[in-house]
Amino acid sequence: MRKILIANRGEIARRIIRTAHRMGLETVAVYSDADADAPHVHEATQAVRLGPAPAAESYLLVDRLLDAAARTGADAVHPGYGFLSENADFADAVRDAGLTYIGPPAEAVRVMGLKDAAKKAMKAAGVPVTPGYQGEDQALPRLEKAAQAIGYPLLIKAVAGGGGKGMRRVDSETEFAEALIAAKREAQRSFGNDGVMIEKLIGRPRHVEVQVFADRHGNVVHLFERDCSLQRRHQKVIEEAPAPGLSDRLRHTLGIAAITAAHAISYEGAGTVEFILDCDAVDANGDPAFYFMEMNTRLQVEHPVTELITGFDLVEWQIRVARGEKLPAAQEDIRMSGHAVEARLYAEDADAGFLPATGPLKRLRLPEGLPGVRIDAGVAEGGEVTIHYDPMIAKVIAHAADRNVAIDRLVAALDGCVVDGVKTNRGFLARLADHGAFRAGEVDTGFIARHADDLKPTAEVPDRVLAIAALAIAAEGDARPPRTLFEALGPFRINLAAERHIDLYVGEEVRTLGLTEGKVTGLGEPMPATGRWRDAVQFEADFGGDMVRAVVLKDADSIEVRLGGRAFRLGLTPPRAGSGGDASDGKVRAPMPGRVLQLAVAAGQTVAAGDRLLVLEAMKMEHRLTAPAAGKVLSIGAAEGDQVAEGTVLVEIEAAD
Repeated sequence: MRKILIANRGEIARRIIRTAHRMGLETVAVYSDADADAPHVHEATQAVRLGPAPAAESYLLVDRLLDAAARTGADAVHPGYGFLSENADFADAVRDAGLTYIGPPAEAVRVMGLKDAAKKAMKAAGVPVTPGYQGEDQALPRLEKAAQAIGYPLLIKAVAGGGGKGMRRVDSETEFAEALIAAKREAQRSFGNDGVMIEKLIGRPRHVEVQVFADRHGNVVHLFERDCSLQRRHQKVIEEAPAPGLSDRLRHTLGIAAITAAHAISYEGAGTVEFILDCDAVDANGDPAFYFMEMNTRLQVEHPVTELITGFDLVEWQIRVARGEKLPAAQEDIRMSGHAVEARLYAEDADAGFLPATGPLKRLRLPEGLPGVRIDAGVAEGGEVTIHYDPMIAKVIAHAADRNVAIDRLVAALDGCVVDGVKTNRGFLARLADHGAFRAGEVDTGFIARHADDLKPTAEVPDRVLAIAALAIAAEGDARPPRTLFEALGPFRINLAAERHIDLYVGEEVRTLGLTEGKVTGLGEPMPATGRWRDAVQFEADFGGDMVRAVVLKDADSIEVRLGGRAFRLGLTPPRAGSGGDASDGKVRAPMPGRVLQLAVAAGQTVAAGDRLLVLEAMKMEHRLTAPAAGKVLSIGAAEGDQVAEGTVLVEIEAAD
């Protein structure tokens, strides 16, 4: 093996390139028109265009990928994650072309690629599986009968794919048919397979997965577990390793179960065996019951946390195993060191139901170089987040000797992320990581929903934040415009200390702070405080010997102070009249670019507040838009199948009296 074609893009392509080049191997990047200037294209040894922006016309075209390998002389293919990484036919095609496939055998991918087949295989191997229905009969009466036998609430899951697509929670028999149709429709679009299975819904589950590795010589090891319980809409938000609160006994049992799973399907390469822990069903030792959920036959997005606690490069392991070498380490040589936490920085609007966001990356500053912090990014400043691919900007990972310090480092790193041009979930991630219950290890998949109110932005602004904002403005030499001749002459008073006044707007309220002789006034008792800029965004304030560092971002109209995972935006100019309200005009607009999948109303129809109006598909996920108030539908602005831009008026409603 001397040259690897990377059949992927973005962050994972860059990750593979780094290790391959360190090992003295050449790389070939592939790209669509949307990625022509992407970082992975410039970092690889060579690059080949595949086609237009849509993945179906570029990254998913097997013939073009194999042609690119042939033209560049690549002798191996790494699929990364996503796209074709768990496509058994692609693995076969690569090997049939005489190339080395850096991944598991195609048959193992096939077995684990369908959740129902995987559970049957695991059941036969003696690995516990969640009670449910995995039958081939997909007729509605059969599935309804199975649902009745399992009992509500339950989960409908697509047998193919993952990421929460094709998954629906059902709480009652009356919801079942509609949820089944939606799950099958989404599964067919995302995976080309509308098959589903039904599972008992675990009331308070934890999502814990075990990293396994196997070689073709029969050796299988695990590299401990990761907790991925912090999720929203069945998609992971924060992951950590090791999982907090597990006993040594349970950790060992999960590792053995994962190794058993890999042996059962003659696995090779990197894989992740995912388990559900039932927090409400504990044994005499206090350990929760666990069930096999699925196996990902590829490298996971969250693999960096495992690398940081073990010290091993998992991409290097993949390459070595694909070359026919034995595993670089035996089980007894694999040790844990410290704790690692990873957050996925996405382009999305966390305050609007985590709707995906698109737009240019006008400014992108990621806190690389902080102690114990690793940044794996797939984009660069000047690039763009488009509707065509997953909207992840970067993975922010922190490692330390203990869990609390790792969390501290993660929060500080998130505070230091600066993204202009597109909305991100940065603030939400910082609040989530810093939440007291998360720090205490009280995690399960319902965490985000349960603590939703705590995770919203705070309106109250502490005095120290106001003081930091004022100090930062003064240190930059940019206070309010002078209102008198004496102010224009500068802050001096005959026989008295110089004093500056700075106006900060908290909503409609103006707070005037004074700065004089190392003190801040206007906040009750004078507060001893000085400050200085450390760089373009880092500001250091000294409150009488108590040193505080914050990230401060300033523009013409506002200043944002990030401190301890919380962000506070203050106005520098009076708020414009009428800017505080958002009176509804009865027009329901597209919150993002997408395709109208289904219309549920017609012009002239009467609707109640909360009634479903339509389903918008964006980034392969369905988003239901509902009526903001009761009234009559005046007009419909798009037809089913239409591609619409963000802000398009889709439905106009005349409110009832």
